[in-house]
Amino acid sequence: MKKLLYLIPIIALFAACNSGGAGGGASIPLQTEADSVSYAFGLNIGQTLKKIKEDSDGATELNVDIMRNGMADFMADNPTLNEADAQKVMMSFQQKMQSKAMQAQQKAQQEAQAKAAIEGPKNEAEGAAFLAANGQKEGVKTTASGLQYKVLKAGTGAKPAATDRVSVHYTGKLLNGSVFDSSVERGTPASFGLNQVIPGWTEGLQLMKTGGKYEFYIPGNLAYGPMGKGADIPPSSTLIFEVELLDILK
Repeated sequence: MKKLLYLIPIIALFAACNSGGAGGGASIPLQTEADSVSYAFGLNIGQTLKKIKEDSDGATELNVDIMRNGMADFMADNPTLNEADAQKVMMSFQQKMQSKAMQAQQKAQQEAQAKAAIEGPKNEAEGAAFLAANGQKEGVKTTASGLQYKVLKAGTGAKPAATDRVSVHYTGKLLNGSVFDSSVERGTPASFGLNQVIPGWTEGLQLMKTGGKYEFYIPGNLAYGPMGKGADIPPSSTLIFEVELLDILK
């Protein structure tokens, strides 16, 4: 659920902003430091208002003119709403936004579960068929857990333990060959603890020696499971990773 704490700083920004000037601030020259600071505060408020609109899917369009009046009234010590009433209004709005965000999250979870129920069994069957055939290929080994691997280049250094941090280069693919993630393409190695990744990686990297490059074929239950991961990795997907172990960071 999205936290809506960004609403609270608006009140503080009201107090900090100057009440003068018309709309369309980009057309007013910024001649002094105070001008620049005032404009920066306006940008900050605008960014917050835009986020509120986006978080409400466009349902909440705050009136900038009335907001400007509120800032001017505050600076003139003549607000239409007193502090207690303003807080009530803000709290009520927060609660509505939080409720909307929770409903959106629940809907997304339900959609993900429905997708998993439909696609999961199909992807699991496809993965099992792939692994059965792949396991018969020359050079491919299968562990007791069902993880498969092939040595592309044997390493000569030490092997990492499950509690170690490592530096690797990798490319991850689905069975159809599409790449969903690649440190190689980004040009920057990835670093992580072996106890912080999917089970297939935790097990597989411990088979490698530093400097080695393996190809891993990871069944769904050792990868991201029946829920998959975002839009890129479908439920119960068998994944293929080419991994080069660069270093053990401890």
